[in-house]
Amino acid sequence: MRSGTVRAAGGRTRNATKGDVAVAALFKEFREFIARGNVVDLAVAVVIGAAFTAVVTAVVEGLITPLVGMIGGTDFRRMTFTINDSTFSYGIVINAVIYFLLVSAVVFLFVVKPINILQERRRRGAEPVDEATLSDEAVLLAEIRDLLRAQAGGTGEVPPARSPQI
Repeated sequence: MRSGTVRAAGGRTRNATKGDVAVAALFKEFREFIARGNVVDLAVAVVIGAAFTAVVTAVVEGLITPLVGMIGGTDFRRMTFTINDSTFSYGIVINAVIYFLLVSAVVFLFVVKPINILQERRRRGAEPVDEATLSDEAVLLAEIRDLLRAQAGGTGEVPPARSPQI
């Protein structure tokens, strides 16, 4: 198959169109995306999230719901009311709200809050930034900053830009 051609149905070849090129570029970009480690991290997060969901569901249904039911004097899951032969299970809705609040609280307390604290420490300079975790671009920018400071005599002022010598 020559460059600029695609294999059509039945094994025939035809000239590639702009759409064919766009689809090929899309598949190439998707392949690169899948090859990155982020996809694996995301897959692990989904699996852990599913396991965490099972734990929170068990806590809500096995502990919280019966406790709230004791307060209400009835089994919380069976709380309903009927209008015109239609039964409304508001206990299930309250269960879902409790479940949502518990998941939100756990995510906030164990993920969002620690990350916010770490970012605040880094802003204040209390938490040192590990040079090994910096991207190549960040390392180069830090080196450029240090060189500019050295040229300015360590005053922290950046010297004026010089035009290149041709």
